[in-house]
Amino acid sequence: MQITEQMLGEVYAQVVGRRRELELTLAALAAHRHVVLEGPPGTGKSTLLRAVSSALGLGFQFVEGNAELTPARLVGSFDPARVLNEGYLVEAFLDGPLVAAMREGSLLYVEEINRIPEETLNVLITVMSEGEITVPRLGRIEAQRGFRLVAAMNPFDSVGTARISSAVYDRMCRIAVGYQDLGDEATIVLRAAPEIDPVWVRNVVEVVRRTREHVDIRFGSSVRGAIDTVLVARSLASLRGTNVLQPSVGIDSALTALSGRIRLREGVSRSAEEVVVEIWNDVFRTSSDSSDSTGDLGKAQAPTGASTLRS
Repeated sequence: MQITEQMLGEVYAQVVGRRRELELTLAALAAHRHVVLEGPPGTGKSTLLRAVSSALGLGFQFVEGNAELTPARLVGSFDPARVLNEGYLVEAFLDGPLVAAMREGSLLYVEEINRIPEETLNVLITVMSEGEITVPRLGRIEAQRGFRLVAAMNPFDSVGTARISSAVYDRMCRIAVGYQDLGDEATIVLRAAPEIDPVWVRNVVEVVRRTREHVDIRFGSSVRGAIDTVLVARSLASLRGTNVLQPSVGIDSALTALSGRIRLREGVSRSAEEVVVEIWNDVFRTSSDSSDSTGDLGKAQAPTGASTLRS
């Protein structure tokens, strides 16, 4: 497959930055290689692969990798009702995403491949090696020329992940995908809320980036945390009749968007909320009275107008 300037232009228009990763992915797929993108959550692996498949004019079968992905769900199965009435006819077989991608000559995208069971992974290894699969009572299915397996995976130490065997790596080209730089992440967030002050958005992105390197945080937030902070702040400012630059709006929105995304290290005595407020104040350098709303973090508050019961 020949990669044209038009293809490159289409891909670059859909993805912010990532020029090197895009070129490597396009080159590997054009060479009819299987590809795995490895990197933290929220680094745009799915977006990149969808853009590439669109530019190459290839179909796209999506599979969510998890512990419940059995070989039957991946390959397909016979319709029990039709089998009872008509027997094991070819027409009674319901293609799973793997068989559908093989027949169509399209991409099979497996998200979080290192979360799927080993027996399911072995089916993929066979298809990558032989370019075909034999289904009991159905027969041999050969992959059409456009078929490739493209997968994404989080680092091994992420919750729920398992190590991928060397047999998988030996059959795939691995492309490492890390977090983008500050400018690219700010551009991504501004695409979701272009009317927001870009300087303020850039500071929000900086807050999120600092969660990835803070001494008390084991896992920080992806750029999704910045997008949610900005979008929540926009709605919250409207609700309160103010704007996103109001410090309490920003802090409350950041707490809502980030406190559940970060994971503190073992032994840290502070709460996630306290760490988020510290980072926010450090980036925005807000005055001490701007964070009054966080003084009772973790304490339940009675709704406005609620009466207090006395014995």
